[in-house]
Amino acid sequence: MTVPVVIPWLAYLSLAASMALVGSYVGLSKVLVLVFPIFLLAWLRFGIAAVAMAGWVKRSTTEQPLSRHDRWLLFFESFFGNFLFSICMLFGVSMSSALAAGVIMAGIPAAVALMSRMFLKERIAPRVMLGIACAVGGIALVSFAKNNAAANASSLLGNLLLLGAVLCEASYVVMGKKLTGNVSPKRISALINLWGLALVTPLGLWQALRFDFGTVAAGSWWLLLFYSIAASMVTVWLWMTGLKYVPASSAGIFTVLLPVSAAATGVLVLGEHFSEAQAAAFALALAGVVLATWPSQPKA
Repeated sequence: MTVPVVIPWLAYLSLAASMALVGSYVGLSKVLVLVFPIFLLAWLRFGIAAVAMAGWVKRSTTEQPLSRHDRWLLFFESFFGNFLFSICMLFGVSMSSALAAGVIMAGIPAAVALMSRMFLKERIAPRVMLGIACAVGGIALVSFAKNNAAANASSLLGNLLLLGAVLCEASYVVMGKKLTGNVSPKRISALINLWGLALVTPLGLWQALRFDFGTVAAGSWWLLLFYSIAASMVTVWLWMTGLKYVPASSAGIFTVLLPVSAAATGVLVLGEHFSEAQAAAFALALAGVVLATWPSQPKA
């Protein structure tokens, strides 16, 4: 039969497209945080996506009702993967750069490996440990790349927040695999977005009451629309669709496209430039990704 052959490649394409799109909006969010306050931006994102995915909330006739375990998983998937990831990423990018975000996000596969060891009791190979060390080295190098003390302090805090976003994304990968066995990708996308909207609404309303929406240019609104649909709807659906057919350990390999896409967006779209330290940090981080995700040779 050809279906088992076709589905993995379509799943791989879904995973790759999801992470590349995440990386692009991580980079472009640098522009949005200059226009909108952080919590208002997150609230508008979840609100726009909730309208777009209203038809995805209802359970299909082929799905089983949500168990209590699935409901908790959906909440924590949204809390870490949507709410905390968005807050850490947006604050982190506002204090740092899209390029630095790309370097730090390269630590996601290593974080997934660590969490697999902690929560799934998987053994971590020595080369994976070396990859984790490379990723940490890249993060440390980019954190102290600037010479200005005040700017360095702000950049360090921003990079720590981006590191928090890495841990949130790794949690999202580990928990997502369990959900795809019982809930459709579309419904997962819609439900975790609604949880994100509920969590951020008090803070979003607080900032909305003091914000002058008349000062926002039309281009910013279009960018916000892209960010909302891409971040909450398309990337989640693509990722959950691929994750349904691919093991979580294999899916982690595709997170390499997130930092590459974020860094490429920073350089090609936002006009950011590589310094020697940033180039070295990025190379070190990508070396860690290769070591951590390179498939092992099967035993004879």
